[in-house]
Amino acid sequence: MKNLFFISVLFAFPFLAVAQDEEPEPPKDGWTKSGNATLLFNQAAFNAEWTGGGTSNYAANGALTYDANYRKGKLTWDNRLIAEYGITKTKDQEFTRKTNDRLELNSIVGRQIKETNWFYSWFMNFKTQFSNGYEYAEDELTGEETRTVTTKFLSPGYFQTGPGFLWKKSDNLKVNLSPATIRLIFVDDSFTTFPDPEAAAAFNEAGGYFGVEANETVRYEFGASLNGYAKFDIMKNVTAENILTLYSNYIEDPQNIDVDYTLNLLLKVNEWITTNFTFQAIYDDNAVKGFQIRETLGIGVGYKF
Repeated sequence: MKNLFFISVLFAFPFLAVAQDEEPEPPKDGWTKSGNATLLFNQAAFNAEWTGGGTSNYAANGALTYDANYRKGKLTWDNRLIAEYGITKTKDQEFTRKTNDRLELNSIVGRQIKETNWFYSWFMNFKTQFSNGYEYAEDELTGEETRTVTTKFLSPGYFQTGPGFLWKKSDNLKVNLSPATIRLIFVDDSFTTFPDPEAAAAFNEAGGYFGVEANETVRYEFGASLNGYAKFDIMKNVTAENILTLYSNYIEDPQNIDVDYTLNLLLKVNEWITTNFTFQAIYDDNAVKGFQIRETLGIGVGYKF
């Protein structure tokens, strides 16, 4: 637990640092909408006579973020959509593989407490993936590549909601704390159906499928969550975006805090050309007993609206 607490504080540091420097403009009533779409593509090809080594391949990654925030008097309503998908194909591989797959929707409603940066709030978060995830192997007899479905759209799917308190200095700097969060984990029954009682017991003993037990499709949790967002300019045309989510389940192993931290760096070359770097670290012991790390870097076409 001490290690997870230290890591959580480390990930939260960017939010504390920005909080010291951010000088937001006075909020205005009405809608504030913005978005960013990027498409990154890279490709390499080698002919049979090439002696330097290498394998022909291509990769593409698309991402969309869209914010729609509303304010009227003491009422604030913030919404964000995140959609990302990436693929890669290497000449010697049988199948095209995913490099990124994310669909997430966040919404927070708040009412300001007097003339402060604090709000009574209610939040909602939903996340899943677009397409199937696979585990790849090689057939012992034929030597051909095979794949087995391990995840699907809405399997897993995560839904969280609950009341809490929102600290909001601006649209680019805010933290929401919900001490009474309901969390649901949805999965497809094809991953959890075990007619045999002994097989079902062994499945549950191993932790189930993303925490969902045998012959069930939903896992119910109740706990506390913290969601933070900090976006700032490092220098001209270089923007850093930090997204942090922490969750503790009161019902089971509350000391095992789930962590989801994402750092997005955007370097704008001109109106259309951008360089993107993304780093994501996830800790969820219902999925994997360790940190999941994702990193992408690419140059491509971007459009801000």
